[in-house]
Amino acid sequence: MTLTESAVTVSTTAAPVGGPSLPQQRTLVTAIPGPKSQELLARKAQAVSASVGSTIPVFTVAAGGGVLVDVDGNSLIDLGSGIAVTGVGNSAPRVVAAVAAQLEQFTHTCFTVAPYDSYVEVAEALNRLTPGDHEKRSALFNSGAEAVENAVKIARHYTGKQGVVVFDHAYHGRTNLTMALTAKNQPYKNGFGPFAPEVYRVPTSYPLRDGGLSGAEAAKLTITQIEKQVGAGNLAAVMIEPIQGEGGFIVPADGFMNAIVDWCTANGVVFIADEVQTGFARTGTMFASEQFGIVPDLVVTAKGIAGGLPLSAVTGRAEIMDAPQIGGLGGTYGGNPLACAAALATIETYEEDGLLERAAEIGAIVREVFGAAQATDARIGEVRGLGAMMAIELVDAATGEPDAALTARVATATHALGVIVLTCGTYGNVIRFLPPLAIGDELLREGLQVVLDALAAN
Repeated sequence: MTLTESAVTVSTTAAPVGGPSLPQQRTLVTAIPGPKSQELLARKAQAVSASVGSTIPVFTVAAGGGVLVDVDGNSLIDLGSGIAVTGVGNSAPRVVAAVAAQLEQFTHTCFTVAPYDSYVEVAEALNRLTPGDHEKRSALFNSGAEAVENAVKIARHYTGKQGVVVFDHAYHGRTNLTMALTAKNQPYKNGFGPFAPEVYRVPTSYPLRDGGLSGAEAAKLTITQIEKQVGAGNLAAVMIEPIQGEGGFIVPADGFMNAIVDWCTANGVVFIADEVQTGFARTGTMFASEQFGIVPDLVVTAKGIAGGLPLSAVTGRAEIMDAPQIGGLGGTYGGNPLACAAALATIETYEEDGLLERAAEIGAIVREVFGAAQATDARIGEVRGLGAMMAIELVDAATGEPDAALTARVATATHALGVIVLTCGTYGNVIRFLPPLAIGDELLREGLQVVLDALAAN
């Protein structure tokens, strides 16, 4: 019997409650998807736009720690965290208590109509936590894409310029402007144009695929293209994910980020770090920018900020953030009081429960497991990432070319065995690991072994 088979248990317990009280084990009582999920999939097909897809064909009734439970009673290992959102775990105790207390008080007033203190407290926390000791301001929004758009608005207003530079393999959102900023056509941009103008794309540092360029060499090529094809005098901002997310968890070579920041500073261009996926302890520091020793002018956050409630933010230098006119920033739901309460509890959990250190431990385990596998399986082209933001790039063993078909087969097989993983990458050949930081070592190792078993079987 293999490790994968022996690790699956069968449960006859009552319906799960949720949160960290859930049994932390993988339990399969039906095939994936089970009959109840299949019924809901049929209803979904009749009620929900076919354009809204799902990674795994199950419907959730509870989640917590490192597991997710579906309507058929299957308990799946969660290595995705809702795309890096539930870093503190689903229904984390502090978050549940804070949201419940706020729910008793009020659910909405609109901060731009009748403000409340929790919005201010979240802004104060972000000003304290983001890189740099300069004076800062924050503004709160709902989604990562909305925050990205506002960061561009702020930079344009501050500089009086319009151009924005983004990078190959970038992902910044699905709205019209953020689709222009995003690199990948399918499924994010195809058929949705025309897109917003004054957006320019330049090369990034992709050590596995750019011929082994050093960070300085890659930055020189990037800066030359910016200067020759766009011109610093036309640029409001340069925006980059410190570690690219949907693009494939690409970690730039040492020195690349620093050179780009230095060029922006020297040329009066606002440097924006999109930390939507990398932020909030995910990489082993509160923000990935810290890993590279850079201080962005503006930092965009979302995902892991509020334990699963919709909230995002732009935080940055006071003179930049204060540049737009009063009323120039805002929105009906931006900084909703329930989300703000959740954010304060989530930030407290990151800081008080040692989750930055936990992210580093998770990363070490993923690197150990797949580093050992890479030594005997040439299809693992690279194991990369920082902290609990890790990935493997799968390639053709003979040519080193991206193998999207293998990646899809491995992900599908992994899902069938009760482990949630996400794929990504411009070439569709990357499996990313974003487990909740609340996951235990045993459950994590089991989930990774399932991925290895699925790879071996394909």
